[in-house]
Amino acid sequence: MKITSMEEYGLRCMVQLAMANTDGPVTVTDIAENEGLSTEYAGKLLNLLRQADLVKSVRGRNGGFVLARPTNEISLATIMRVFSPDLFDEDYCNRHTGAVDACVHTTSCAIRPVLWKLSNVVNLTLESLTLMDLLCGESEMHREMSEQNDRLAKTSKSEPSFIQIT
Repeated sequence: MKITSMEEYGLRCMVQLAMANTDGPVTVTDIAENEGLSTEYAGKLLNLLRQADLVKSVRGRNGGFVLARPTNEISLATIMRVFSPDLFDEDYCNRHTGAVDACVHTTSCAIRPVLWKLSNVVNLTLESLTLMDLLCGESEMHREMSEQNDRLAKTSKSEPSFIQIT
């Protein structure tokens, strides 16, 4: 599994806006320089985020971008979905049919429950974190992730060992 460069840099652009020490917009140039990106690439990412209503663009001489909502109302999952779909979604099997029109394992597939579970864990983690959470230091985030792992381990002991797919 890999996080795409668009997901990584899009998330970093959002963190730049969240960290801005200004009430006004942040320029694409400032965001690009702070993240080591080209202005064009940062602009492309910010435009996708604007189309998803996560940021607003401000035109004019002092223009740039601002967050469309408070940092505590923007989940990491929402940001990541701007750039790619969930790890495993309803159409996953339809997109991976091989040389035939439909997956040959549509009636029985031991892989599908594993991918559903993995996707669920990733989605739950990303949904549980907000842009505001990323404003803390790395050691604090490590602590938070460790606590989430502990909670997940307790929860998974009470879950069945398989997922029913209907």
